[in-house]
Amino acid sequence: MTVGLSVNKLSSQVSYPRLIARLDIKGPNLIKGIQLEGLRVIGDPSVFAFKYYEQGADEILYMDSVASLYGRNNLTEVVARAAEEIFIPMTVGGGIRNLSDARLLLNSGADKVAMNTAALSNPNLIRDLAGIYGSQCVVLSVEAKTISDGNWEAYTNNGRERTGRDVLQWIEQAVRFGVGEILLTSVDREGTRRGPDLGLISAVRSVTGLPIIASGGLRDPGDFTLAVKAGADAVAVADALHYSRFTVAELRSGLSQPLIPGKTHGYRRL
Repeated sequence: MTVGLSVNKLSSQVSYPRLIARLDIKGPNLIKGIQLEGLRVIGDPSVFAFKYYEQGADEILYMDSVASLYGRNNLTEVVARAAEEIFIPMTVGGGIRNLSDARLLLNSGADKVAMNTAALSNPNLIRDLAGIYGSQCVVLSVEAKTISDGNWEAYTNNGRERTGRDVLQWIEQAVRFGVGEILLTSVDREGTRRGPDLGLISAVRSVTGLPIIASGGLRDPGDFTLAVKAGADAVAVADALHYSRFTVAELRSGLSQPLIPGKTHGYRRL
């Protein structure tokens, strides 16, 4: 077995949706909750990250779940240690307040940084980061809650704080500032095993051609396929992996056909 070989590397023409292992961190622990609340300790994040790397995950996503509450990101050491043994892209989010915070994480081994609270407070930070490191390094983290049918509000602080900002309008603005990718977390579905919010994914796809990482609610391999058909380019998975309900390979099993670049939302069926 070739450790960490991403299926995305199989061909420059044929592409597969990415499966991203999401690890939410509180202090030294990997944690998991329901709708980003009721957090339960799962274990050592380094052990779980390496496990998913060995299984063939395409990327690792680290999110500091309490960073914004305390005004700092605590994942520098976690990322530095992971970079010594994990050789797939790593995205890190939570508590990134300025260029210095982003630089520290990127220098520690992160490939991309994800921002939510700071980007909402100061969209120019997106432009500044993209200008220095390129848009491919800047991920917009969106915590979306349903406020009515077909309408979602952006939240911060792990789904605790309302912003009054419409999700679709905020994403359109962030795209203009230079963000390169969207991490779209459905707070309503997160940890519930009720399936992804396909309406949310589809709505976001209608306003941007950027890659979308769908996160929240995955029940089984079929949901991976549904999320991709709705417009996601990648699916971030936590519960299904952490509780060993499925392996990376099992989650991918529903995608029997490769995809090739298309003109509408990143991919179309062969």
